[in-house]
Order: sequence, then structure tokens, then C-alpha cells
Amino acid sequence: MEKKDHVFDYRTLFYVLLALVALTGITVGASHINLGKLNVWVALCIASAKASLVLIIFMHLRFESRLVIVSFLSTVFFLAIMIGFIFWDVGFR
Repeated sequence: MEKKDHVFDYRTLFYVLLALVALTGITVGASHINLGKLNVWVALCIASAKASLVLIIFMHLRFESRLVIVSFLSTVFFLAIMIGFIFWDVGFR
């Protein structure tokens, strides 16, 4: 099995930086808009997008084996289920 270099060029890193700064600006902008119960969901979606960029690019998840990626995605899936249960519990109190 041939090993790939885990080096990104500066253009890719710059675009990721721009995306993270833009998503941070969107987060700040969204915090000033009253969306009612959707505020938490919008914040979680933006935070998930930023975390995905960091994981894929800076933590080199893109170059990992399928086993690592599947275990990570299953962890995220079960975390989403647990957060859903928390929202459900708080919503029906």
C-alpha cells in the first residue's frame, strides 16, 4: 500500500481559513437574528460545518482508513441521537 503525503498546499489552507472565518461571521450574524426555536439548530449546523472542516483538513481525516472514518461517523451519529433525546426531553417538560 502506497503512503500518501499529508500535506495540503497553501491555497487549500487559505480557502479553509476563509470558510472558517465566513462561518464564524455567519454564526455571529445568526446570533443577532431571533429565529425562535431554530436558533439552537442553526448554531449546531454551523458549528458542525466548522468542525467538519477542521477534522477533514487539519486533523487529516481525509487520509485515514475506512475503519477510522466509519467509527468516527458512527460516534457522531450516536452523539446526534443523544442530543436529540435531550432536546426531546426538554421540549416536552
